[in-house]
Amino acid sequence: MKITSIISFILVIVGALVWLSVGLFGFNPVTFLLGAGVIPRIIYILVGLAGLWVIFFTFMYKPFSKLKN
Repeated sequence: MKITSIISFILVIVGALVWLSVGLFGFNPVTFLLGAGVIPRIIYILVGLAGLWVIFFTFMYKPFSKLKN
């Protein structure tokens, strides 16, 4: 489960950077690199699933609860 969480966090960060690029510059690097079609859609689905996993992980395992003093 640790590798799933690591991959999910990486995908969420990459997804956030893609949205930053779209928001600031109107440039979508996923479509630029992979074109329009099925593969970018699969990438977006994987990033969305990774986001759901990060939400699940955060609420179920409370990784930030140890940061309280």
